[in-house]
Amino acid sequence: MQHEPQFVEIGQDSKRQASKRRRIAYRFDEGQDASSPAVFWLSGFLSDMASTKVSALSAWAKHEGHAMLCFDYSGHGVSGGDILKASVGDWLEEAATMLELLKGRRVILVGSSLGGWIGLLLARALAKSGDARLGGLVLIAPAWDMTEKLMWEKMSEKTRVIVETEGVFYAPSDYDDAYPLTKVLIEEGRNHLLAAGGIEVGCPVRILQGLRDEDVPWQHALALVDLIEGDDVEITLVKDGNHRLSSPEDLRRLTRTVGALIETAASPSA
Repeated sequence: MQHEPQFVEIGQDSKRQASKRRRIAYRFDEGQDASSPAVFWLSGFLSDMASTKVSALSAWAKHEGHAMLCFDYSGHGVSGGDILKASVGDWLEEAATMLELLKGRRVILVGSSLGGWIGLLLARALAKSGDARLGGLVLIAPAWDMTEKLMWEKMSEKTRVIVETEGVFYAPSDYDDAYPLTKVLIEEGRNHLLAAGGIEVGCPVRILQGLRDEDVPWQHALALVDLIEGDDVEITLVKDGNHRLSSPEDLRRLTRTVGALIETAASPSA
């Protein structure tokens, strides 16, 4: 999926909500068969459409003739918006808007890290409304309830004070520059927590998790299994896998997993 991104405007138009109006970048390859399931990718926090996993999955989808859609959250990549003002609710709204581009198709939703949380929230909303278009959910190191369990609860008291009083703390990263943890992100994230369980998604769920992941511990992913309703939930633990799960074998595992769900979703009995 190398073509130039397209853009869509999302958010309120009123002057009062002007700050939430944002220009979202996306790429959509329609594939060879409009009747076959499409792949919908949701990135991780501070990741974008140029990541290794997106590129590999896009190339695979194109080779197999499958449609694929991905986008950059507001404040990420080439999308508009301010990361210091962005929230989980914004990104969920953007994901729901993007999904409408695939209206009429079955969808295999693939979420990495934060994208796993957004994917679960979106799947739950669809299931609650009776929308059965999801044919499968693939979660890569799913950072469910990330803002609370993987950020706020792990912060020192000193860091919490900085977030509360200054509105943002810049946390060091093993991958890139320090990244912002904002009061807006933490507080708004509490509207979307899943820890109470009973997560009905209405489709098969496949979780890929590295045992060497220091950002999303494997125990966090394992706990999710019991929170999801239904029996068709499988987790694959990768002994030498880190948070990115981007080695050649990791990528082959990902495409095999997505491909199997596409085949199941496309069958007449699905």
